[in-house]
Order: sequence, then C-alpha cells, then structure tokens
Amino acid sequence: MPDEAGFLSAAALADSYRRGERRAVEVTREVLDRIDRLDGDVNAFVTVTPERALEDAERADRQLREGTGGPLCGVPYTLKDLVPTRGIPTGYGSRVWRDPDPAEDAPVAERLAASGGVLLGKTTVPEHGFKGDSGNPLNGPCANPWRAGRTPGGSSSGAAVAAAVGYGPLHQGSDGAGSIRIPSSFCGVFGHKPSFGLVAHPPSSGFALSHLGPIARTVRDAALLLDAMAGFDPRDRLSVPSPEPSFAVALEIPLPRLRLAFSPDLGYAAVEPGVAALVADAARHFSELGHDVEEVDLALEDPWWIERELWLSMFAASSPDALDHRAEVSPGLVRLVEQAQERGSQEVGKALDARAGLLLQIERRLAGYDLLLCPSLPCTAFPLGDDQPATVAGRAYDDLGWTQFCYPFNLTGQPACSVPCGFVDGLPVGLQIVGRRLQDAVVLRAAAAYEAAHPFRLPPV
Repeated sequence: MPDEAGFLSAAALADSYRRGERRAVEVTREVLDRIDRLDGDVNAFVTVTPERALEDAERADRQLREGTGGPLCGVPYTLKDLVPTRGIPTGYGSRVWRDPDPAEDAPVAERLAASGGVLLGKTTVPEHGFKGDSGNPLNGPCANPWRAGRTPGGSSSGAAVAAAVGYGPLHQGSDGAGSIRIPSSFCGVFGHKPSFGLVAHPPSSGFALSHLGPIARTVRDAALLLDAMAGFDPRDRLSVPSPEPSFAVALEIPLPRLRLAFSPDLGYAAVEPGVAALVADAARHFSELGHDVEEVDLALEDPWWIERELWLSMFAASSPDALDHRAEVSPGLVRLVEQAQERGSQEVGKALDARAGLLLQIERRLAGYDLLLCPSLPCTAFPLGDDQPATVAGRAYDDLGWTQFCYPFNLTGQPACSVPCGFVDGLPVGLQIVGRRLQDAVVLRAAAAYEAAHPFRLPPV
C-alpha cells in the first residue's frame, strides 16, 4: 500500500517528476482510481473532479518538460467544500445553500491552482462547518479510517480522511473552533491551524475565528502546502504577508534548545485519562530531544462563552433563512440560529472585549516559553452521527464546548497544530503545539522533530 501513488508524499512526487521517473497524468489516474475504489465506503468527497484533475495534470507535465512549473506542479490536492471554486459546485454541506457554480475562486483556490497542483475535488463537510462531526444533508457523513462507526471529526472531515486513506498528499482545511485539529487528531494525521491572517479567507472569516490551513500525513507536506496558501490578498483586509520565504525550507534549520510549557488542562479542561497520560508522555519526549519541558498551571478560565457568542452571531449572519427551511437544514444548525436570535449586540460586544483580554492573559502566562504543549482534544473519536461526545471525563458540554483545547487559539489567532502522538484503545490521539502569532515556523519545526521519532501509521482501510 505505501508504494501506491496516493500515499507518496508531495516532496517525493516532486522529486520523481524532476527526475523523470513519473508523470503527473499517470499519478493522477492512479489516485483517481483509488478514490473510485474506496470512496463509496469512506465518503471523503462530495465532488470528485476527474476532468479538471487530468487537465491540471496534463498542464503540469507540459510545464515540467518546459521547466516552468510552480512549486506544487503535478501534486494532487483537495479543497474543503466551504471554499468557493469557479466552475465547480460548492455545497457547504447543504441542500439549501449549495452554489452550483460560484462566480469566482476564493483566494486559496486561486493560489493552489497557480501553484501547479492537481485538484482532485471538494471534500465532505458538515453543514456550514457548524460542528465537529461530518454528518450533513448534502452527501452524508464520512467514515473514520481507524474504526467503523466512529466520527472522523469535523468540520474538515473529508480532508483528514482523504489524507489518512491515501487520496494524494495535500488537503486544505479550515478551523473556526478546531475544525483542522479535530479531524486531524481523530484520523491520526497532521493538521496546522496557521496564525490568523496568514492565509487569506474567502470572502469573510466570520468574526476572525476561522483560519485556513493544511492537513497532510507529514509535517513537511503541510509546510509545502502552507507555502502555496500563505500571503496577503487585497480581498481580505485582515490577511498579512507571509513572514517566511518558505516554511518547508525553515524545516531544514535545526531547532535551538527550546523552553516548552506543558499544560495538561489549560486550567479548566476535563480530559479522558488515557488521552491525558499519552499526551503527557509525548510532552516529556521533548526532553529527550534536548529541550526544557516544564509543566505549568495556566489557571485560565474557560473562554467558551466568548467563542460561543461570536460563533452564534456568525451563524445567524451566514444562515439567516435556516428557520425557513427547517426540514432541510441540520437540526443542530437550526438550534444555533434560534439561540443566536435571542442574543443582542451587547453580548457580542462583551465577548469582543473579553477576547482582547484573553490574548494578553495567555501571553503573560507563557512569558519566557517558546511553545505550549497540550492535548489537541480531550477524547478520542466518539460515535458517528452524534454532534458531540455525550460526556468527556464525566462532564457534559453543549455544541463545540468539548473542543476546549482548540477554541482558545482561534480567539487569540495563534498558530496551533495537531501531531499524532499514539493511540488509546486503537484510536488516534493528537498532541497540540501552540506558538506565538506568526511564529508558525517554530511550531512546524517542533512538530517535525517529534514526528521524526513517531512517523505516520497507516490506517486499516
């Protein structure tokens, strides 16, 4: 299985193209054949684009011959089906808001096309990305590649599944409360939520919560994808120029001795015991890599109420007619819109003020540390079809309140990744590495150092 084209890394594919050992058209056909054979079972795609993929691959082969190809020339990739793509339906996981032919590409779709990559299609999402599961009214849920009957997580559900099962190396995700890190942790792959603004958002980021980023099987591939995605775009006033000429090149720079803070609970989170023990072991491993690791009590108060106020307002704005289409809209999304209508501008204002204070609080408590280590999630994959786990370590949560290690860093805009660190009862667990804003390269270099000692394992699919 590892020799199949779909499991080759982006770096390996690029090298094989340069040496003339493979052609992009041949690789694309192999990956499309794998999707055709497997995706009836895993449902990672809502739309596969074979004609577009082969056109992209033929163009890539021509550019490779001419020496004019972009950085990802001929490398297969996918787009999350929340990203508008001209000429390809964008479904948003919805029968109500599906757009059969968006007028223009979102910035990230435009950038990845310009990189020379081969677009395989659009990946499965819950409706408008509202939850950490994959179920949706448009094409239904996708399967966790490690265990039937468990969720792959969400909302970048299909992207993480596609990475895990060998549908090419590069997969774009987005993350408003953990939607890259949740499925990456549950599916045992690498996912990086970049610093806010590093990747321009289409066309609005929803109260500056949602971040676009890469999902891949390796840190290096994620860095290559981030290189292609990152940069200022005038259509997004909050986007920023990339601080790195190349995140992939930055991985080659040896890490200095780092001072790392390890927090098992951020001061408020409940964690399943098996997950807590595994992540603590992973954090301690950084000492063996030559870094200083210190367990800290951050003593933070749970900022879920801040995220929730902004989250509700975002969905009230993006799905204003949800209540007019109750029978066709996910019940959980209907409930969010109903709750949002009970809120007023005063609540949102209080949340925005508190959000600014949260970043200052975290910066002060992590002063003197280079990175923060903590769990990506407090549990392993819960049953498929549930919007959230029933309980975590005996504690019940509403909506995305269970993603208690994720949403703080959506609020602060800091870079945060999930790197696989082992298994509990056969299900993957992720270690989260959090850095200072625009210090994504340090996060990626630390993740690569850990990954080198704990390489990706193939799922049983």
